[in-house]
Amino acid sequence: MSSTMLIQCLLFLDELSLREDHWKFCRKCRFHHREEVVMNRHRFSMTRIFYLSFVLVLPLFASPVGAQGEPFYKGKQIRIIVGLSSGGGYDRAARMLARNIGKYIPGNPDVVVQNMPGASSVTAANYVWGVAKPDGLTILAPHNNVYLGQLSGQKEVQFDLPKFQWIGSLENDDMILFGRADAAFKSMGDIVRAKEPPKCGSTGVGSSDYVMSKILEETIGAKVTAVTGYPGSSEIAIALERGEVACMGLTISTYFGREPFLSWLKTKFVRFLAQSGHKRQPRVEEAPTIYELMDEYKTSATKRRVAEAMLQGGEWARPYMAAPGTPADRVAILRAAFDKAVKDPELLAEAQKLRMDVTPMRGEQLQTMAKEVMVQPPEVIEQIKKLFVQ
Repeated sequence: MSSTMLIQCLLFLDELSLREDHWKFCRKCRFHHREEVVMNRHRFSMTRIFYLSFVLVLPLFASPVGAQGEPFYKGKQIRIIVGLSSGGGYDRAARMLARNIGKYIPGNPDVVVQNMPGASSVTAANYVWGVAKPDGLTILAPHNNVYLGQLSGQKEVQFDLPKFQWIGSLENDDMILFGRADAAFKSMGDIVRAKEPPKCGSTGVGSSDYVMSKILEETIGAKVTAVTGYPGSSEIAIALERGEVACMGLTISTYFGREPFLSWLKTKFVRFLAQSGHKRQPRVEEAPTIYELMDEYKTSATKRRVAEAMLQGGEWARPYMAAPGTPADRVAILRAAFDKAVKDPELLAEAQKLRMDVTPMRGEQLQTMAKEVMVQPPEVIEQIKKLFVQ
């Protein structure tokens, strides 16, 4: 019987109680009198209240079980779409996360990694934005500088970064620019004075090397010819060894986390030229910061603002996000799982073996930062467009 039918039945019974005749013994005259019994009405009314309360309140206790049922993610597969080629720092970080985050998601889904390189993660971001279903089963892992594609107004960009549902980021990392030790240039000053700009390998607009080279060109006049189109840092490293390019850029943690860069450290194959942080990282102590170079070359305030906007990506290295429209409860599940996974002893032990730094940031913080970084003065936007739109 439905709750509506039960309520109608109870109301009908209560109505009968008001019409029911009863005999009551009168102690004064010692006779039975026929009259309506008030207590009988009270009894039926109290019964009605009890059953009505039961019928109305029961669904409140029962609905969570019925609504939730089995967890949404049970038997499902989550894909992490990495915007760069396999083997690189972003790919290795995503695979490490994939091996650990599933156990913190109700239903314990499988988590796999799919590489979708192209245009420094713009291809992957466009896919998650406009092709993948916003069901919480697809997570984007783009290059941390992917926001510059939108900020510079690239026609290929189809997404609006602040509208992604940010899940979290694994690192807070700085970038470095380095070149072959046997190259003609030995410092940024040499590049500033060079008659012919050196060639730097790049995955495209927004990559670490591209951003670093453009910032240095804008702030101190160090011109670099960006050779774009490489799928990832592994391919650029091969090109550097072959002599196809003379320089490249990376995040510092990636350089000190895997081959061939670890071997390069031993053989002193490259020379560090510049780094993006406010302070020099001890591991690349010989390389001046962009801020030191801007002081040395007396960079204008507007150009400094441009540099700061372009360096924002270092705050959220290795970011993860879901498509707009993803149900809020699933976003909450993914964020909570990420926050737990990055503290998991197994993940941290694996990160140590992989020589990866884990300095996570929560999705809620990143959501706010993404909105803030996309708001820049017109003159800064215009200058970034000149540097990035090819």
